[in-house]
Amino acid sequence: MTRTSGAGPSDDGHVLIGGIGGAIPIRSDSPYEVSGNRLLMNGTDMGVEIEPVRRPRFYDLDTADGISYEKIARLHGTNVLATTVVQTCIRYDPAQRCRFCSIEASLQSGSTIAVKKPEQLAEVAEAAVRLDGVTQMIMTTGTSAAKDRGARHLARCVAAVKAVAPDLAIQVQCEPPGDLGTITDLRDAGADSIGIHVESLDDEVRRRWMPGKATVPLDEYRAAWREAVRVFGRNQVSTYLLVGLGEDPDELVAGAAELIDMGVYPFVVPFRPLAGTLAVEDGAQAPSPALLADVTTRVAKELQAGGMRGADQKAGCAACGACSVLQNAGG
Repeated sequence: MTRTSGAGPSDDGHVLIGGIGGAIPIRSDSPYEVSGNRLLMNGTDMGVEIEPVRRPRFYDLDTADGISYEKIARLHGTNVLATTVVQTCIRYDPAQRCRFCSIEASLQSGSTIAVKKPEQLAEVAEAAVRLDGVTQMIMTTGTSAAKDRGARHLARCVAAVKAVAPDLAIQVQCEPPGDLGTITDLRDAGADSIGIHVESLDDEVRRRWMPGKATVPLDEYRAAWREAVRVFGRNQVSTYLLVGLGEDPDELVAGAAELIDMGVYPFVVPFRPLAGTLAVEDGAQAPSPALLADVTTRVAKELQAGGMRGADQKAGCAACGACSVLQNAGG
């Protein structure tokens, strides 16, 4: 099963590697291939069992008005339901757009719809839990022009899903809302954890890679993280840190340590050139394995010292862990 385009930093095939969930980039020039559930490198069996995640049964269903459930929410990994509740973003014009993001490409291709209504998400979530054993859900959103930056629609969606699937753990993801009280609204709606994603703590990197989001000062992110930790609790708040954007590795690790001290889980993920993004047009490349291993290992040690694990998050990207090797390194 694959996931292409969208708001996130990866363009992946979802598999089980030795029984552990992974999201691996799909590349025509890769020396790896899967044959008979075995991983081969240049035709040589690597001694690793690899199993593609099967297509979920809820994909076969449509809403009463004829919209495929697959266009409303997608399966990530084996047990995570994911959706972008608003598939447009005020920062998507080239002057503001995050260079690793293709949130509107999936909309333009017809593989999703622009706005997911709360009742649609509730219908899909109920089916995904009942038919496919989904245990957690991620709701992200493109940024809106409103003061809340899209968080209030997230809250309505969470409340609708919790009404039909009260045991489904939900993570919401958004920019820092203009009114920090909205973070409490998200928790009151039923969200179990929250991701407020900064991608980099280096202002120069932010201006180069995400010029629109860079207009939101880091102090505003820090205020939102502190409030989110107060509302959701330590290690129920996370943020992406992308490796490979040009940030100094030592500064990246130091920034991760600062986040851990605040109670925020730094989800360290490699940047991957995603089809349809400005980064691909620029010829940007993924980080070297050595750089990724170095940063991941050091951040994992910081997490261990801080008593934080991704697996202890109730829901979300860090709880799933498939897009990163941080959990494998002990974080």
